[in-house]
Amino acid sequence: MTFDAETAYTELHAHFGERARRNEPLARHCTFGVGGPADIWVTLDSRDDLIGLTTLCAERRWPLLLAGNGTNVLYADAGVRGIVARIAMNGYSIEDGSNDTALLITHAGVSWPRLLNELAAAGWGGLEFGPGIPGTLGGGVISNAGAHGSDLAQVLEWVETLDASRCEEQPVAPTTRRYTLAELDLGYRHSRFRAQRRVQFDAEGYPVAAPRLLIEPAEIIMQLGIRLHREDPNVLRRLIEERKQHRKRTQPPQQSAGSVFKNPSGDYSGRLIEAAGMKGKMYGKAQFSERHANFIVNVGGAKAADVAALIREAHDRVREQFGVDLELEVELRGEWKVSQP
Repeated sequence: MTFDAETAYTELHAHFGERARRNEPLARHCTFGVGGPADIWVTLDSRDDLIGLTTLCAERRWPLLLAGNGTNVLYADAGVRGIVARIAMNGYSIEDGSNDTALLITHAGVSWPRLLNELAAAGWGGLEFGPGIPGTLGGGVISNAGAHGSDLAQVLEWVETLDASRCEEQPVAPTTRRYTLAELDLGYRHSRFRAQRRVQFDAEGYPVAAPRLLIEPAEIIMQLGIRLHREDPNVLRRLIEERKQHRKRTQPPQQSAGSVFKNPSGDYSGRLIEAAGMKGKMYGKAQFSERHANFIVNVGGAKAADVAALIREAHDRVREQFGVDLELEVELRGEWKVSQP
């Protein structure tokens, strides 16, 4: 697909002002701290912004990648061609129900840490399993985020999306759609939104990003409905603090994207990676953490290619030594053919 970045930037800057940037380093927008430039970066503060930009990109045939807080993504060193737009809508409301329950209606861009603190102060429980989840609620749905024996599937009621799947073939406007919990196919680090996005490994063992779509993801999460229940604020604060401290003890402090691989059935990726001799292994300025072997950390100045090289070696070693084909939890975005070592 052809893309005239200057023409697109001129039009977008006229509408979004300083929220539209040219050649924005993606390393600033992901927790790995790596990644080259996006041709154009846009911050979306409202539902109208999201629908308007997606519609415009469908009409103009401009490639668009929607992003959240960048907590589960590895951007290529060559960056991303086209437009990368961060979903920053972060409002929410609480509708009181019966029997000390409520429905939380939240935009996809709300971050877990902020929301948990505010809900705890107001005496609303339901999401306190996630103080160590650094991403957004929308991103959490994609991977059915969870911790401490709980996950979103246990409290989620519905999700509203912007469906741009028909825009791939023709310049039509996206439509809105609501999915009930039963329609989301939520499982361990899985949802209907991840079904077509699994990272494969090529003949040389390198991770390969899923084929790029015109508008990606084709179904964009905009809003969520989550069940809450009344709880003592002091109990919630204590539980959240305990889980924060647990995260500090068990997870590395350096820049990372959390767990690199999903746990295989009946085992743990960290155990397998450590048993394969990869714990502490470095490539360039990226390292499998000494604290937790399923974390790759940026020790200062790492490249995306360094991270990819570690992913390749760990995947190969675990498969060769234990016969386990580890599935990548981190999503790859950008021009990966350029950046492989």
